[in-house]
Amino acid sequence: MTIWISLTFALAALIYSSVGFGGGSTYTAILLVSDIDILLIPILSLICNLVVTSSGVWRAYKANLYRGSNLLPILCISVPLAFLGGITPVDINTLKALLGVALLLSGLQMGYTSFRQSETSHLSEFKRKSIIGSAIGGITGYISGVVGIGGGIFLAPILHMIGWANPRKIAAISSAYIAANSLAALSGKFISTPKYFSSSTFHLAAPLVIGVVAASWIGHKLMIGILPETLVKRLTALLIIIVAIRLLFGLFQG
Repeated sequence: MTIWISLTFALAALIYSSVGFGGGSTYTAILLVSDIDILLIPILSLICNLVVTSSGVWRAYKANLYRGSNLLPILCISVPLAFLGGITPVDINTLKALLGVALLLSGLQMGYTSFRQSETSHLSEFKRKSIIGSAIGGITGYISGVVGIGGGIFLAPILHMIGWANPRKIAAISSAYIAANSLAALSGKFISTPKYFSSSTFHLAAPLVIGVVAASWIGHKLMIGILPETLVKRLTALLIIIVAIRLLFGLFQG
């Protein structure tokens, strides 16, 4: 089972790293169909998110993609709220419900954007005001902290919709956003559930981390997918939606 999960994590990291995401929603979906403790799932997803996006942040920084990106207003509220989300106590049923809803929304969002033609919009200075970035980052940051899916999959489509920056800068912003929030949320999880940060957890995480490190290095290097991006998005969206429905259906049945 661990080998299978590691391979699927690596494939997800390869795909998501090429567009600036961490892959947390897919990692969570994969772990939900395994027999891993559900309270451990956000921690493992956040660790892999952090690993995948950290190298993307470094490459984006070297490419000067953060210059003029207005990243700081997004992070200044999202990071503390991601930490707050990480320390928010949730029982198993509540976490299942939140994971199910978050995965369903992210799957629907990804499916919608895969069918929607990208548009080139004029970047309005009004839309780039700090208060907008802070509000968007804060809301998605808190959600990402609670459920451990990174939040980039929510943030990026919103930034595209309001014309925050060009696509390459939005991908770079998403990488930094996911990395910073994942670290903050992990810190919160460590405080709220320290027993899950044991040696057994790190032994379980080690093969997953090795897989995503290798795959994300290739993804960042190539910056392309083997399959067309729209097809990958649609297949991934379908997987996430199916897992979300199964999770929510099981919760209501129970």
